[in-house]
Amino acid sequence: MVDSEVQYGDSASAARAIHSALSGLSAAPVGHKISKWAFTWNVDGTIETAIAYEGATVLFTLTYTWDSGNLESVERA
Repeated sequence: MVDSEVQYGDSASAARAIHSALSGLSAAPVGHKISKWAFTWNVDGTIETAIAYEGATVLFTLTYTWDSGNLESVERA
């Protein structure tokens, strides 16, 4: 297995791998601090969006795209 692969069913390792891969993508903009995260979910239970807030202000949104249960992309807006 390649280092970036996670064994099916190992949710703890998957969470660590996703966190590592997305750490830069999910960093607060310079001069800001994330104080809250909000999430939306797809019908199948996969994450749809993660919204980063500083107080009541939205800093950015991560939108997740899935294909047959596999994470295809993450976009930051």
